[in-house]
Amino acid sequence: MADLFEGKAKNWDASDRSRILSSGIGACIIKNVALDESMHVLDFGAGTGLIASQVAPYVKKITAVDVSESMLEKLISKLELIDKVEVLCQDITVKPIGIKYDLIMSAMAMHHVQDTDNMIKQLAAHAKLGGKIALADLDAEDGTFHSKGTEGVYHNGFDRNVFEIILKRYGFRDIHFETALTFQGENDSYTIFLALATKG
Repeated sequence: MADLFEGKAKNWDASDRSRILSSGIGACIIKNVALDESMHVLDFGAGTGLIASQVAPYVKKITAVDVSESMLEKLISKLELIDKVEVLCQDITVKPIGIKYDLIMSAMAMHHVQDTDNMIKQLAAHAKLGGKIALADLDAEDGTFHSKGTEGVYHNGFDRNVFEIILKRYGFRDIHFETALTFQGENDSYTIFLALATKG
C-alpha cells in the first residue's frame, strides 16, 4: 500500500490547518469523555500524534494505529509520547489487532476509509463492552475541503443521521454529536463533528 502521507508528514505539525483542527478536536474529546488513568485507548488514524499528545496525560496507554509509516515515525519522535504510546502500522479494518479498548478515538481519518460500514464494524469489534468512542470528522460538505484530486479521500464528510444509523447497527448506544469546531478554509467554512457513544 502506497504511503499517501509520505510527502506531507515532515511539515504536518507546522501546518495551521493541522494545528487548528487537532487543537479543537482534542479539546472537545477531553471535555466530553471521562478520561482516567486506567484507560487503554486506541487512536485510529493517529497520524503524527497531535490528538494522542493531548490525551496521553490523562490515560494509561495509547495504541496509535495508522497506515502511514511516515506519519507514525513523526509520532514516535515525540519525547512526551515515548512511555505512553505504542504504534502499529496496519489497516485494522482488514487486519484486526485482537485487543479491546476502553476508548477508541479518531480525528479526521474516517473520510480516508472507503467502506464506512466495515470501518465502524471493526471499531466496534475493538471496543470493550461499556467502552467509549469519540470519532471526529467533517460534516457533509461540497468536496472543497480537500484540494481537487487529493488522493485517498473517499467521502466529502458525513451526514450525522446516516452515521448514527451505522453506529446503532454495530451496537453503540447513548449516541450524540458535538460540534468540535468550525474551520475557516480559503473559500468556505466547515464544521467538524465529534460522535460520542458507548458500546452496548
